[in-house]
Amino acid sequence: MKRIGVLTSGGDSPGMNAAVRAVVRAGVANGLEVFGVERGYQGMIEGAIRPLDARSVSGIVNRGGTILKTARSKAFLEPEGRVKAAEQLAAHGIEGLVVVGGDGSYRGAAALYQEHGIRCVGLPGTIDNDIGGTQYTIGFDTALNIATEALDRIHDTADSHDRIFFVEVMGRHSGFIAIMSAIAGGAEEVLTPEEPSDIPGLIARMHDCRTRGKTSMIVVVAEGDDAGGAVDIAKRVEKESDFKDVRVTIIGHLQRGGSPTAFDRILASRMGVRAVEALLAGESGVMVGIENQQMVVRPLSDSWEKKSLFDPDLLRVVRVLGV
Repeated sequence: MKRIGVLTSGGDSPGMNAAVRAVVRAGVANGLEVFGVERGYQGMIEGAIRPLDARSVSGIVNRGGTILKTARSKAFLEPEGRVKAAEQLAAHGIEGLVVVGGDGSYRGAAALYQEHGIRCVGLPGTIDNDIGGTQYTIGFDTALNIATEALDRIHDTADSHDRIFFVEVMGRHSGFIAIMSAIAGGAEEVLTPEEPSDIPGLIARMHDCRTRGKTSMIVVVAEGDDAGGAVDIAKRVEKESDFKDVRVTIIGHLQRGGSPTAFDRILASRMGVRAVEALLAGESGVMVGIENQQMVVRPLSDSWEKKSLFDPDLLRVVRVLGV
């Protein structure tokens, strides 16, 4: 193997640039030529591929987003699109590919390997932390810290005005950010996609908190909660209870941007180096993960077949601490 490529796909996550930097420099250190594929699989189809060297990735380890940009690609979902993508890789002499993204990006990598024999290694880049095969994903720690800081700030104004705040964090299918930020940020309640929401039960627990002397409360809501987002849930609580001074804050894409934490920079760097080593060792159709502080290699299919779930006991912890 003499040439490899790296791309970022799906939603951006803090630490993707650190991963790109690690792949490029590990490749150069091992005598490889490294190419960056811009705008994910769509850019691959269009031939948006450029050489990268050690200096071209200088100064990006602390930057959020991705210098390679990212995009969704409907064309890549079709066999014809993947044929064009494989042809572009062949035209540039690229023999191996590192894909930084979520399980959707991994499915694309698996298809390239199965249909066209292109050796692929995945790096888990998503703030949701819901990919099987790894304990942590690149970007989760940063997003969690941003959400926690937001809760700290909201606590101040909630306490000053004796108000109830419903705070919506990201997580369409995963409650990792919601549950962890609720504990770290001292929230009284949390609603996640993993557990059916009981609004009457929520109201009852809020009444219990008020009976114990609480004059302000924070309820963290994952955006994918089955009862709706924070706006819908807050309206329902107002309608069905005597909690009328209610406010809603949606943190939104603030959780994706900004400089990655030290944890995410280190995680992305270790994973990037391990991904290049996996390609050089002849491995393919695999992803790099972390388990018990050690880098591990697992089948790409683990990402969607073994979804990562938080310990349900954490819900009990939130409620015990919210008294």
